[in-house]
Amino acid sequence: MMRLRSSIYSFLIIFLLMQFTGVYAETFRFQADTMIGTKATGKESVILSGKAKVWSEDLILQADRIEIAGKDNRYIQCSGGVIGLDEKKGIRFTTSTLSYDRELKKARLEGDSVLEDKENKVVARGRFIEYDDAAGTVLLQINVRIFKDNLVCRSDYALYRRKEKLLEMGGSPVVYKDGDEFSSDRIRVDLNTDDVVMEGQVRGTLKSSTKEKTSDGSTGQP
Repeated sequence: MMRLRSSIYSFLIIFLLMQFTGVYAETFRFQADTMIGTKATGKESVILSGKAKVWSEDLILQADRIEIAGKDNRYIQCSGGVIGLDEKKGIRFTTSTLSYDRELKKARLEGDSVLEDKENKVVARGRFIEYDDAAGTVLLQINVRIFKDNLVCRSDYALYRRKEKLLEMGGSPVVYKDGDEFSSDRIRVDLNTDDVVMEGQVRGTLKSSTKEKTSDGSTGQP
């Protein structure tokens, strides 16, 4: 069931007919249990509640509540059980709240968030994630965890470059690979080869079937 306020009925009909196209190339459609909006100049907005969903040819957003605001419907705010899917790039994400700028094509995820890059087989977790579609980068902050095959990374913050398949980490970064452990001030990982490059104070533990060695060559056994 869709609820409309009579004072904005005409605006919403026009809004529906526009299907979210505005000045941007993408055409967005939407659906929800209820919809409320305003056409006040400079404060244009529509609020979708209850099983809210907006989608274009490539991007799908679902949440308990979605607000569409700004000139030409530029900004999208999602909250409550947010799920997003960029089918073209194979990106799927879940989060508590999301802000999306249709012009800049930037999405900000806040709260416990997970971003899955199916194309590169990477899963990233963090409390704050910024996905820049145009630049092909993912910025992660706070309790960062990144997984790829037998590679596990953790740090306070990280920059994931999707196009180059590079991962740059700082803030007490640690990498676990095939039972080995590496830590340093800064760590860079080539996700094509899983090669690890460390800078600053470097420490590591290398494990084998018979003994364990630290990075200085000493054994971990008496």
